[in-house]
Order: sequence, then C-alpha cells, then structure tokens
Amino acid sequence: MPQSMKLDLLSRRDVAQDIAEFVFGNSPGPLPAAEPGGHIAIETPSGAMRQYSLVHPGSAPAAYTIAVKHEESGRGGSRAMHKLAVGESVLVQNPANNFPLGSASEYLLIAGGIGVTPIYSMVQHLMSEKARLRMIYCARSAQDAAYVPELQELLGDRLTVHFDGGDASNLYDFWDDFAEPSKAHVYCCGPGPLMEEIKGISGHWPDGAIHFEDFAGVAAVREDDQSFEVNLQKSGQTITVPDDKSILEALRDAGVSTTSSCESGTCGTCKCRLVSGDVDHRDMVLMDEEKPNHIMICVSRAASGGLVLDL
Repeated sequence: MPQSMKLDLLSRRDVAQDIAEFVFGNSPGPLPAAEPGGHIAIETPSGAMRQYSLVHPGSAPAAYTIAVKHEESGRGGSRAMHKLAVGESVLVQNPANNFPLGSASEYLLIAGGIGVTPIYSMVQHLMSEKARLRMIYCARSAQDAAYVPELQELLGDRLTVHFDGGDASNLYDFWDDFAEPSKAHVYCCGPGPLMEEIKGISGHWPDGAIHFEDFAGVAAVREDDQSFEVNLQKSGQTITVPDDKSILEALRDAGVSTTSSCESGTCGTCKCRLVSGDVDHRDMVLMDEEKPNHIMICVSRAASGGLVLDL
C-alpha cells in the first residue's frame, strides 16, 4: 500500500471547458519526487480513489498539480473533485509512475484531450534537458484543450495542435508521422480510439519504441450486470451490491473500511480473500492460481449467487 498524506487544496482554476487545475500542498516538508509521466492517487470527497497525472515534474516539489475533467457520465470521482473548495484537504498517496520517460535520441509526444497532463509534464522535463522533440495535441475544440498557451510558449513550431470539431472525417492523419520508422520514441496518452489508432499505425516500428498511458483500466460496471449479495464472514454483515456499483463501492456505502488505490483492477491494493462463491474475475492482476481464493473487489463480481469474503 503506497504511503499517503493529507494535503490541502491551495488553489484551483479552470484550464479548459470542464477541466479544472488543482494544486495541493501544505506538507510539513518537501513532497516525494514527481517524475515526468507520474501520477498520484487521491481519495476524492466521495470516498473513491482516483489516479491523476501530475502536471509538473520536480525532484522535491512544494506542491502537486493535477488537472481533472468533469465526467458527468462517470462514476462520481470527477464530480466530487470539482466540488472541492480551496482549503479543503484530501488524502494523497505518494507518486507512482506507470508511464516513465526513457532515454532516447528524439521524442514524439502525442496527447488527446485530458491525456495532455502527463505529456505536458514530459515536455517540461525534456525542454529543460534540451532534448529533440515534437508534440501533436488533438482535441475537439480550443475550448476543450488544456495548457495550449503554455505548450506553445515552450515548444513553438515543434507543437502541432489539431481540433476536429467532433467530426470523425476531420480527425488528425498520423500516417505522415508513422509511415517511416524513425529514431524517436513515441509517448501517447488520450482516449481509447486515439491510442488504438497509434497502436494500429505503428506496428512496423521497432519493439519498445511506442509507449502508452491509459487510466481506464477495467470497467467496474457493465450494462448487463446484476445485483447480488456479499457476506462478510468476520463481521457477519450481508451487503447487497447493486447492479450499478462495484463490491468496493457497496462496502464503502455501508461504512465498511477498505483499502484501495486504482479502483480499476490494475494495482492489486484491494485484493481480498474469497471464502466461497462463483466469481466473475475482471481484474488484470490475479494469477490463475490465486483466483480460486482471492478477488479484486474494485471490479470483479459474483458470476452467480452470492459471495463470502474474509472481511
């Protein structure tokens, strides 16, 4: 479990339509390093843990800066964050990095929408290192694109910004950038369709040259999910898990203390011992030999009947 700390919201500002920047600090000492491409997990006011890329790199930062898009159709984490007021505190886990910036002779950075946050962090670091780089930034419109002025000031003509207006026929054409493999390492963060396009168009590039960041993880709830009951063996409680919530969320709503981090089936923090029951394992962590006796309660559910957990 990553070490965590309470930090205060020092300031917030709108950086694009439905995207707000949050600066957290007031730590008694220097904060752990914020690496380019790194992220922090925050316990949102709703109690949910969510991961957010750090906007600014630094070896001993005085504060952590993130940008959060208000996802009205999401599971509530972003809505809760956008209700935060300056002066309020949140629990923040130490930074981690699933999108590390490696050494290369040149770089091509690609961002889509809110995926700009780790890419912006990389740009700042690479510019301080006087590295060779280009950046392509795709968004629906200028109103939807965060940090464009800052990136233009840093990169000048090395930045390409493309707005498609929500028109599928006006998407950016990446072929000229990928037709011939180069010495560049590519770092891409954005919505699923963008990353799938880059994966599809870069298959002829050298292994290890293309890097992706994706916080989507595993969907905790699917349209055909059904409600079921979970029995907690130690406490004797029986809790109903609705069709539109995860086990973890149902436990949290019932006041049961749990530990979690990614809440997307990718980190392993919420692993619980399974006493009995037929599980629909949806996580990306458990080994096959662990599945008969363990469950990731952030995304997995009962395949049939109910479950008994060692809680």
